[in-house]
Amino acid sequence: MGKRARQYIGLVVAVVLYYTIHEGAHLLVALAQGVFKQINIIGLGMQIDVYAEQMSQQQMAVFCLAGPLATLIVGWAMVLFVKQICAIRSAVVKACAWYTSITMLMLDELYLGVFYRWVGGGDMNGIKLMLPEGAVSAVAIVIGIVNMLIIWKILFPAYKKSFATEG
Repeated sequence: MGKRARQYIGLVVAVVLYYTIHEGAHLLVALAQGVFKQINIIGLGMQIDVYAEQMSQQQMAVFCLAGPLATLIVGWAMVLFVKQICAIRSAVVKACAWYTSITMLMLDELYLGVFYRWVGGGDMNGIKLMLPEGAVSAVAIVIGIVNMLIIWKILFPAYKKSFATEG
């Protein structure tokens, strides 16, 4: 399989895994709180809908924090296991892991740190019911910077070496 095909497969898998983990965490919290309403399909994505009127502000904040925390935990786990992942022989699996790692480590941090202001607020709308919006945004930016450094200093060299030694 060609490099470009592996990259596209890796990107698609990363997006699917991101939605599964992020929205799956929201779903688990909604089910645990007894407020799950439905799953909305929006464009190419999905969103967990809840009976918000039945939730306290803290419940809503926890619901909204669940997705970003889940993706961050998965991203950091992928960093912890990068040597084992890079030892996998399949270039397709490694490409999927590379793009998934970047997605898990950066997407929610970029959104909560910067982009939520221009695209409706999303999870930030609930999180700020319990935590100061500016503080959440600042923490997301700091975590995003740390994650960029992790990608640059740990993940990129490991994956580069792993792909270079294929043969």
